[in-house]
Amino acid sequence: MVTVSVVAIAVYGGCATAGKDAEKPAKTETKQLPKLLDLGATKCIPCKMMAPILEELAKEYKGQLEVQFIDVWKDQKAAEKYKINSIPTQIFYDAKGKEFFRHVGYFPKEDILKTFEKHGIKLKKAADPKKPAAK
Repeated sequence: MVTVSVVAIAVYGGCATAGKDAEKPAKTETKQLPKLLDLGATKCIPCKMMAPILEELAKEYKGQLEVQFIDVWKDQKAAEKYKINSIPTQIFYDAKGKEFFRHVGYFPKEDILKTFEKHGIKLKKAADPKKPAAK
């Protein structure tokens, strides 16, 4: 009987504590990142040319840059919201979410990086996990 009581107290006591902690809001500090928003379509030729560039940027600058693609042929409200007349359109945002530049058409990766740098946003390439660290 004593053993059962101790186990019951331990189990229910743990649940009560967990419940109290669950009521407290979790401290979530989300770091805002600069963002590149590409609005295009999966079947548009220049948009297809942008796809690998966007993938590379997302991978190489993970944790420093948010890269997002919206297919405006599937999401026409996005085209209206962002006032898109031609695709692809790249919209550049700073870490506070303020748009600072737009480009229409194919945009090489080097030019994208230069655009961020020109506006004071310094991006450092993430370490390649496939390559050994430099000595």
